[in-house]
Amino acid sequence: MSAVPAVEETALTPDVQWWQSAVIYQVYPRSFADGDGDGVGDLAGLTARLPYIAALGVDGIWMTPFQPSPQVDQGYDVSDYCGVDPLFGTMEQFDTLLAEAHARGLRVLLDVVPNHCSSAHPLFQAALAAGPGSPERDMFHFVESPDADLPPNNWQSVFGGRAWSRASPGSATDTDWYLHLFSPEQPDWNWRNPAVGEYFDGVLRFWFDKGVDGLRIDVAHALFKADGLPDSPSEGGVVDGLRSNPQVSDQEEVHEVYRRWRTLAEKYEPHRLLVGEVNLEPARAARYTRADEMQQAFAFAFVKLGWDPAAWAAVGNELEAARQLHGATPTWALENHDIVRSVTRFGGGDVGALRARAALVALLGLPGPAYIYQGQELGLPEVNVPLESRVDPMWARGGVCRDGARVPLPWTADAGLSHGFSVADPVAEPWLPVPEGWGAHAIELQRQDPESSLALVARALELRRKLWKNEVFGPDDGGTWRVEPGNLLVCERSAEFFVAVAMGTEPARLPAGTVLLSAAPLEEDGWLQPNNAAWVLRS
Repeated sequence: MSAVPAVEETALTPDVQWWQSAVIYQVYPRSFADGDGDGVGDLAGLTARLPYIAALGVDGIWMTPFQPSPQVDQGYDVSDYCGVDPLFGTMEQFDTLLAEAHARGLRVLLDVVPNHCSSAHPLFQAALAAGPGSPERDMFHFVESPDADLPPNNWQSVFGGRAWSRASPGSATDTDWYLHLFSPEQPDWNWRNPAVGEYFDGVLRFWFDKGVDGLRIDVAHALFKADGLPDSPSEGGVVDGLRSNPQVSDQEEVHEVYRRWRTLAEKYEPHRLLVGEVNLEPARAARYTRADEMQQAFAFAFVKLGWDPAAWAAVGNELEAARQLHGATPTWALENHDIVRSVTRFGGGDVGALRARAALVALLGLPGPAYIYQGQELGLPEVNVPLESRVDPMWARGGVCRDGARVPLPWTADAGLSHGFSVADPVAEPWLPVPEGWGAHAIELQRQDPESSLALVARALELRRKLWKNEVFGPDDGGTWRVEPGNLLVCERSAEFFVAVAMGTEPARLPAGTVLLSAAPLEEDGWLQPNNAAWVLRS
């Protein structure tokens, strides 16, 4: 195979929307950079570190919630959808962040959480005060049970235990229960009440008017519950993302919400982006990205894959069939703040690190947009957070802990300032403890190493941009997946380009072509060693 050829840069064709080719960097603000030294990442810290994200070569950032919240679920329990929690800063600081990001060519996506809010939200507090049968309670799912000691149905919470709590425990006159698919501090909105939709239309307008480029919609498939709230056919927990209970998600009425929001988003110039967290099988999830609904929905069938070529090929072909049926390419990710980091998921140690590099290179070569979770570009492993330091509500209620993927980033090798996590003199320890040896993954070290994971990701992003500009990559590209001898996974993006991943234990022969990029240097021309990936341009 020949050396990497120069790829001439040209302008993107006018009919390609920015989000069709985009790579978005997910920021978990609590753990990205601490601007005031209180141990919690914030808007000031993120603003100070924006040059790092811009230099990486991504197209934008997605920020998980920073709105006012009691922080029971690290911000996914929102008490004010149109504010900034003082823990993270001020609205003025957000405005500065948005302006700085746009000045650096970075688009900004925010999280919106429309399935549930915080029990501290003024509208929920008003509902509690108003009592049974009131219009205030109709904003949520308050239900009187025939037996005050038993919930209205058998639904289970994602966080463990039943999905219902008494509105006024012990009251003889208020025997309502309220629904919470997550924690009791996160009551579900009643989307069958038109007032809820009107309220969230205002939330979207608030952020779009500020200039935010798009929104990632949390639990996008679960807004509507089955009419009448019937029992689930399964009484097991729903830590599988609500899939075991068909009564709580994927109701047909939800699609009208996204049609209305798409219309709203396209009243702005440029059009705003809607990204769905839709944890369903590909054929069902793809329906949320039909031409008049959201532009993107994460390919959840892909997100949690292990190191198994047959599974990758099967899911890839399933996603391609859904694309052909509904039109939108998959939105690729291998990590986020809710799942075990890929280094650990793919075996841990040196082998896991090699596989995670290869998987990320493969991901960036697939057709469609992609998302990178902070620290993934560094090859960070999952951290075993000490039991006494765990704060994830899933751990306390369901025995599942997501804290290990949320540990603050290591910016410097030196342990001072919590490995550079604090950009000001710290007055408190980080909100999650930093493990011994965390500095070995430091950004400052990887910047100096041309063979580091960070350097590899930057090269891949630069080449990806060139291939889009040169029209080697296009918005209509599909993905045909197969497993060749030696457990070589191949995704044919087009007649002239494919991605290959060696998932076996011996080197695998590559199909003919020119290797443009590989996760690790090739040891022998024409062969891909185990735990390596390559982008190949056909001769």
